[in-house]
Amino acid sequence: MSTSEFDLDDLSLADQIRAEVEALILESERSQRPLEMEPLRSKLFEQFVLAQAAGYLVEEAAEDLTADGLMHTLATKWGLRSAAQSSVRENAPLPPEHLTRMRGLWAMMRMWMEWTYAWGRWDEFHKT
Repeated sequence: MSTSEFDLDDLSLADQIRAEVEALILESERSQRPLEMEPLRSKLFEQFVLAQAAGYLVEEAAEDLTADGLMHTLATKWGLRSAAQSSVRENAPLPPEHLTRMRGLWAMMRMWMEWTYAWGRWDEFHKT
């Protein structure tokens, strides 16, 4: 799924960012290339910058596009919570398709959290 499959004009900015983040994770999965590699990393960072500029990365923002917020939205959409609960309940391994999605989500979250941390401390290290 790519954002070209969505009519982005009908989505809010927050929904556009969510859709693009999802599309990048799925592209990483389809291409079997880590999200951390170019060009996916740069495209994901562009979405991070948009989310930050829109004020979606702070507590009590109109839209929660923090790493946790994105994780919750995508994990729910993809059924990862119920898959993980079933896996634990049945003492069975997580199905491969869910494990792949979870790995993509973890990669996105790790980078998103690192960028959030660095962005928040930028001024501290770049005083004039």
